[in-house]
Amino acid sequence: MVVPGLAWAQGGTATPAELAGMQARGQGRLRFLGLRVYDIKLWSPEPIGPDWTRHTLALELTYARSLKGPLIAERSLKEMRRQGEIAEPKAKAWLAAMTAAFPDVAENDRLVGRYAPGEPARFWFNGQPRPAQLDAEGSRWFFGIWLSPQTSELALREQLLGERG
Repeated sequence: MVVPGLAWAQGGTATPAELAGMQARGQGRLRFLGLRVYDIKLWSPEPIGPDWTRHTLALELTYARSLKGPLIAERSLKEMRRQGEIAEPKAKAWLAAMTAAFPDVAENDRLVGRYAPGEPARFWFNGQPRPAQLDAEGSRWFFGIWLSPQTSELALREQLLGERG
């Protein structure tokens, strides 16, 4: 966020390095109590089939308001638990990894997460890589927040996966 992300954030055509080789596949907006929280885009090298876990992909969130990183991590873990039971040692490790990876955000900040089957998640904040990556299992659960059938935001899932216009 040339710095590839800067042109991107200003509506330019340069693709951020972390999204190189990918195309936008779907997008949506998360609102809470009517307030815009973030816009989200799903990126992938190829169309995503019915089983998203078999595809390399990235989710790009552009925030509309300020949020504290530790609260983003806590909410993420809560949403991950919608998919099933997570053993407490794993939950603690994943929360620590997410807390390290997610900084405080402000309006127009951009957080990108990249998922690849069987690999740890990777994150970038405004184009800069972040530390403390989630392991492969945690990565699948994390991206399931938006892409799993157990998501709390089914309409957003459908928009991201292109299941609804």
